[in-house]
Amino acid sequence: MSHIKLLINGSEYAGAFGCANDKYAFTGFLPKKTTGLISSTLGVSTIEISINSSNLVGLFAAANSSAIGVSNLISKYEFHFLKERLRENGADINVGIINSDLNSIGNNILVNDKIAFIHEEYEDTAASEIGDIFGVEVVKGSIAGFKTIGATNILTNKGFTINNNSSDAEKKRIDGLFGFDSIPTTANNGSVFIGLAAIANSKGIVIGNNTTGFELTRMIESLDLE
Repeated sequence: MSHIKLLINGSEYAGAFGCANDKYAFTGFLPKKTTGLISSTLGVSTIEISINSSNLVGLFAAANSSAIGVSNLISKYEFHFLKERLRENGADINVGIINSDLNSIGNNILVNDKIAFIHEEYEDTAASEIGDIFGVEVVKGSIAGFKTIGATNILTNKGFTINNNSSDAEKKRIDGLFGFDSIPTTANNGSVFIGLAAIANSKGIVIGNNTTGFELTRMIESLDLE
């Protein structure tokens, strides 16, 4: 199964609870049935962690194949716990803390194995940190007037879904940057916060329970999922 609609802890914003690369999903401490569905849908192992004493891992972290970047709100205990969980799972990936007041990492960064597109107000030092952590080119910007580009768009190694408020000219420009032909859509029956609604990788997508069939079909097509 490459897609599933879920209500997580009563919320239709599944992406608030986790992020993923093509091997691992990093989530909060969720019911076993939920983490099992995330794991099977994305074709990954699930690693449960907390950041800032919160299960909202998707707000405070982003990941690609090389690294997981986490908010500077993470405690020393949580940081060491994350490193230990990676070691236990044989995950040879970097863990980096992004030092910035823009510490809702998942909302402010779109990243895959080639590029990180980040909130335009990140300091240059933080942008450099992001590039070093993920090992990718970094570009600052916004999409459709939203600086929180991670909350309002979805990027994987296979595709890009852009929020429905983007103009044709902006879509063309961003598509050229990422190298994908995106499809504009909403999630959860009309919300532009499609990134906040989703945990996605190259193999699948977990999306908010209120997402319509039409919205989901556009995501599946733009992310090149089966």
